[in-house]
Amino acid sequence: MKQKKPFTGTLSNIFSIIKQSLKGETIDYTTGSIRLSVILLAIPMMLEMCMESVFALVDLYFVGHLENSSFAVQTVGLTESVLTIIYSLAIGISMAATAMVARRIGEKNPEAAARSGMQAILIAFCINIVISGLGVYFGTDILKLMGASAQAAEQGTPFIQIMTGGSIVIMLLFLINGIFRGAGNAAIAMKSLWIANISNIILCPIFINGLGPIPAFGLTGAAIATTLGRSIGVTYQLYHLFHGNSVLKVAFSYLKPDPEIIRSIVKIASPAVLQFVIASCSWIFLAQLVATTGGDHGSAGYQTAMRLMMFFLLPAWGMSNAAATLVGQNLGAKEIQRAEESVLKTAKYNVIYMLVVMLISLLGAEILVDFFTNDPLVRTYAVEAVRIIACGYVFYGIGMVMINAFNGAGDTWTPTIVNLIGFWLFQIPLAYLLAKYLEMGPRGVFIALPVAETGITIASFILFKRGKWKTVKV
Repeated sequence: MKQKKPFTGTLSNIFSIIKQSLKGETIDYTTGSIRLSVILLAIPMMLEMCMESVFALVDLYFVGHLENSSFAVQTVGLTESVLTIIYSLAIGISMAATAMVARRIGEKNPEAAARSGMQAILIAFCINIVISGLGVYFGTDILKLMGASAQAAEQGTPFIQIMTGGSIVIMLLFLINGIFRGAGNAAIAMKSLWIANISNIILCPIFINGLGPIPAFGLTGAAIATTLGRSIGVTYQLYHLFHGNSVLKVAFSYLKPDPEIIRSIVKIASPAVLQFVIASCSWIFLAQLVATTGGDHGSAGYQTAMRLMMFFLLPAWGMSNAAATLVGQNLGAKEIQRAEESVLKTAKYNVIYMLVVMLISLLGAEILVDFFTNDPLVRTYAVEAVRIIACGYVFYGIGMVMINAFNGAGDTWTPTIVNLIGFWLFQIPLAYLLAKYLEMGPRGVFIALPVAETGITIASFILFKRGKWKTVKV
């Protein structure tokens, strides 16, 4: 196991640390400098999440320049809103895998860590069989339920069918990366997303516009390219999982159902999945509320703003993933104080990042939006949404770290309850009140987002300081 190089702050040392973080070496994160541990994990995790956010933006960019682009942009946005349910399942299971793998690595038991990871993959396969079938069969109905017009739903059906039908690669991409992050090998997780996204960027224009013998599939081509790109990334993950030099030594025999490990994963994953489903379903409700009060143009503008928000927030989520790994491994090593200090240090860095993002969004909203749409009405809605949502970015950054700290400790119930109250008992009623009763339309929904996230962050920080998460057994 490699030792961490000391952090001296010199330029050569900084480049050396960056190089070390991107190599993917096995490092002991339960000793040494906490600041250095956060940096070594955060750099590849942020780059990983940057790449995850690029998927939707690449699709949005190419389809935004198609004929009838408002329908295409709306379809991509609404489908992404539906896919957040799949993301929720994938993230929930991956959170359980990260917590268990990190705890076992902290206990210096890599074989148990590997078995836990493979059992999580087995669970994901079983769940995905149902999800894929429902998405393919009810694709048109789902888009209509989300508020799409009949014409938009008809044009977007093949897109949503392919995206949901290929959801297994979405789940595996999240889950296997969660396994690698739990083991402290964030570089492999980062590289898999880079490979998947480069593939998507190359394939998108080919399948959308056609090239040589490949016909132009239009909007449907974006779904084909994205699914193929993710599949290439998963192939890279599986190779390193079974043949790489990671601390995890995985074998196919570990896929044999182990009732005890499965129960442990389900115990942690169930509230984790519920936690993200609660958030995802609230976003779906808000998307539908914008579509009904702002029409196709309001919906397209909102979806454009949300994609930009996710582009900026996912790197912050990546940094907060460092807190999950550090909490899990340090609790496993009985370094409780170090676990808490790691979370606070990560939160500090996330605040700095989100302050920069907030300023970029407030000052450059028009430039950012212009890159994705040529429609002046869509642009008006999008610019307003970007600026209003950006006002809560600093609180988003802190809240993410708190949530991942709980999840990394295996305390997935605490953030689940916070999300339930914050989203369903506060954010949705507030959005409905502002949009419908006060007749603010989409603007009311935009305002409800940062207000609710601020409340959720304050509640999460108070609960974190109470310290119940330190006593959770995994």
